Amino acid sequence: MKPTFSTLSLPLLTVLLMSLSGLAHAEKADTEKPTRIEAEQMVYDDVHQMKTFTGNVVLTRGTLLIKAGKVVLTTDPSGYELAILYAAPGQLASFRQKRDGGPDLWIEGRAERIEYSEKTEISKLFTRAHMQRMDGTKVTDEVNGEFISYDSRAEFYSVNNSNTGESKPGGGRITAIIQPRVDSPAPTPAASTPAKGK
Repeated sequence: MKPTFSTLSLPLLTVLLMSLSGLAHAEKADTEKPTRIEAEQMVYDDVHQMKTFTGNVVLTRGTLLIKAGKVVLTTDPSGYELAILYAAPGQLASFRQKRDGGPDLWIEGRAERIEYSEKTEISKLFTRAHMQRMDGTKVTDEVNGEFISYDSRAEFYSVNNSNTGESKPGGGRITAIIQPRVDSPAPTPAASTPAKGK
């Protein structure tokens, strides 16, 4: 039996539901929306419980938007899924999704390969990895490295200078940019005019 696009689940959604710091979650309504996948080809291997989409893959689910050269979804015997996004040659696989907590908050990420395990709820971004939080078009926080790991259960992430997941001396530098939090200025009390004497 062939799966329909509207019933396909994508566990990668869970990682996209978190911000870099774990303080703000993505649009909860997205989990109730159908998943639509467009690609040049789909291969469904029922025996190995594997769905492979190739060729300019575009996945949407509510506010979630994923673009990759190839997406592979595998279901293990316990029913947990592993999602792997591969970039097209010379490009990066990417995702973008709205976060809860404000009217225009977003999270974006990109890398040559992105993996998410539904069983461990850990996502991994490999090679030229980048994640950022945004308020509208303004980037509020961002991290860059050869490897980014995010554990959504522990709300913990790490960034390393090699795509093996280990930082190595001489292997390059990671970059984190955290914008200052600017509070809105307190309203100035209205100036009072002294009453004129009679």
